[in-house]
Amino acid sequence: MTWLSILALLCSLTCPATSLGIGSLNLLTHRSAAPKSSLQNRAAQRVGELWLPQDIYAGSTFFDNFTFWEQADPTKGQVSYVNSSTAFANGLAYVQADGAVVMKGDDFTVLPPGAARDSVRITSNANYTGGLFILDLNQAPWGCGVWPAWWTVGPNWPGGGEIDIIEGVHDNTHNQVTWHTNPGCSLTNTGNYTGTKDDCDANVDDNAGCGVTDWSRDSYGPQFDAGGGGIYAMLWDETGIAVWYFYRNAIPDDITNLSPQPSGWSEPSAYLSPQNCNLTEFFYQHQIVFDITFCGVWAGNSYATSGCPGTCSDRIQDPNNFVNASWSINSLRVYSKEIVYGASGSLGGPAAPSIQVTLLASLTLCVLALLLL
Repeated sequence: MTWLSILALLCSLTCPATSLGIGSLNLLTHRSAAPKSSLQNRAAQRVGELWLPQDIYAGSTFFDNFTFWEQADPTKGQVSYVNSSTAFANGLAYVQADGAVVMKGDDFTVLPPGAARDSVRITSNANYTGGLFILDLNQAPWGCGVWPAWWTVGPNWPGGGEIDIIEGVHDNTHNQVTWHTNPGCSLTNTGNYTGTKDDCDANVDDNAGCGVTDWSRDSYGPQFDAGGGGIYAMLWDETGIAVWYFYRNAIPDDITNLSPQPSGWSEPSAYLSPQNCNLTEFFYQHQIVFDITFCGVWAGNSYATSGCPGTCSDRIQDPNNFVNASWSINSLRVYSKEIVYGASGSLGGPAAPSIQVTLLASLTLCVLALLLL
């Protein structure tokens, strides 16, 4: 038997024309929901997902990617939001030598009755429709009359939706996660969460939205800061919008190693399912916001029953009441999802890389034999 005959025999045994698809040799990542061609639809199967770095907000460049809000407070707080020049000059926004980013309310000026206290609100220049947002915090603001939030918001509010990831008032110890939308979106009651209400419609009930209260007494306020802060993460994709809080000493290794895998984390603190809310319709093009306001429609209206002394407006006058009204941020990292597709073999199952290499070698021999015969 000649060597050409041997190649031809090997070709007929290992790669019959009707059983081998070129698509079975591929392993790929893809941003879209599914492969485009009919060949890829037949051969490729989703085998996992990766969260890859998209944007990093940290250190000396943190403020380069945000715009300072200089308008009146939409929540009617007794606050004056200052521009970047004033914030940097007066020590309301700065980066420490260790890289920690600080934003705070004025804690040094004595005010006359009824005056507004200076503070900071910033909005990201970039916008996002989905992603994994991981905030590493040393400290979040708290105190009587203080109302901070880390949130995201879309255009034409409430058309593009709002996601309040960290929010609270006074000396509360439980974080509240809230969604605000146009009519038609509601929380799915799974029985696993303590909620304020299920209807996310921002046009009713004084814009209460639909909220979930974190069970942990360390998720907000003085105990959060005393524990060295921690990690807040918000996942937004086709499976829903979920929020996690991790204590400083319980941060998953994959977050620390900058290779997050939310599928391996514990149950989230709050979760909005797509079952009763079309996420594509109600949430899009969100900018990231950090702010610290005082009194206003939540902290002001709840002040009398909060256990705090005096009135909220009187509280504003003394700067010593706001020594804890500060954000201290190590980093905010945004990740985008890449879908990983593995190829199907001729029997319909995923082809292992070693098998794919063998098939590629066989195909090469087949082509060579056909050319030489």
